[in-house]
Amino acid sequence: MENQAQRSPKRRISKDHWTAIAFLIPSFILILVFVYGFIGWTGYVSLSNYNSLVPDFSFAGLKNYIYLFHDFRFQADLRNTVFFTILFIGLVIVLGMGLAILIDQKLKGESIFRNIFLFPMALSFIVTGVVWQWLLNPSTGFNQFLSVFGIQPKWYTDTTILAGFEWGSIEFGLPVAIIAVVIAAVWQMTGFSLAMYLAGLRGIPEELREAARMDGASEFQVYLKVVLPMLMPITMSVVIIMAHISLKIFDLIYAMTGSGANFVTDVPGVYMFETTFRGNYYANGAAIAIIMLLLVAIFIVPYLWSSRKGDK
Repeated sequence: MENQAQRSPKRRISKDHWTAIAFLIPSFILILVFVYGFIGWTGYVSLSNYNSLVPDFSFAGLKNYIYLFHDFRFQADLRNTVFFTILFIGLVIVLGMGLAILIDQKLKGESIFRNIFLFPMALSFIVTGVVWQWLLNPSTGFNQFLSVFGIQPKWYTDTTILAGFEWGSIEFGLPVAIIAVVIAAVWQMTGFSLAMYLAGLRGIPEELREAARMDGASEFQVYLKVVLPMLMPITMSVVIIMAHISLKIFDLIYAMTGSGANFVTDVPGVYMFETTFRGNYYANGAAIAIIMLLLVAIFIVPYLWSSRKGDK
């Protein structure tokens, strides 16, 4: 009897726990089927010979992947994605942080400026693409004004590759045309970065800044040594979110430029859409989708892993 009394009672699951589990199970099943199940199916199709309207799921190995990495268009897509991602993330961070610091200076009409910069986020990338397609059209939009000064850039129709060198089948360098797409994307997403950094700045205790000033730090040093290091988690979040957007970008480019002349504005998302739903090369399209997933995972997985270690 004494041994039984000393035994710890079994932990029972409360009614609230059962209720929570009951609500979570349907979502878990849906995610398992419609996210991970479809990812698995896409991976299976990418290893098959299903490149016509007639289903053919015979095993093809890595044939579709090998074909893509030797394909001129896909090599151009990877080049464009690299430069678009670097420029997009860099400008969104710099502009968002700079605007947030300016708005944080207790300006009059702060809410007006904040709403103006946040407004583009209310638009879809399709609308943004159509608007900027007209604004950056070589024969209309901004060029009507620039022509007065004898300047007429070709914007997204320019096929020039800056600082290019031979890489596989393509010239690897900065496509001038991709800059037009970067301008449109930065215009839309800077407001998100601004909101993130502004929230981070408002969360930094004023006492820390005052302590640094009392120690003789200039205002520049206060931001360099105190504010910016404390904003590093915000910066990491912005990088991850913007990288996720840039690596799977489709709607902005599809509406604004399409694949472009000589594929100077093409990206894997556009190539996947045209390959799968217009060319009916389903295995090749699935291979592009898997490569896009891996590119996103390169950014997301290390971030999630470090966050998990930080929580522990």
